[in-house]
Amino acid sequence: MITFDLIQDKVEFFEATDLATLEKKINDQIEHNKAIMLEVHHVSYHMQLLENGQRLYSAMVHFKAKK
Repeated sequence: MITFDLIQDKVEFFEATDLATLEKKINDQIEHNKAIMLEVHHVSYHMQLLENGQRLYSAMVHFKAKK
């Protein structure tokens, strides 16, 4: 017998050295998660300065099951 459990919550983390790349990574994953009936619940962004002066952008995206 095969059983399927739906994913109710999923948290994913992304990193990039520029905002455009970070946004593309997030948007690509949003499209993938639509296939398993998840939508964005919350997004948190952060930026840190590396020792070499380069910026590192990161995001935490919380996906929840569509109701």
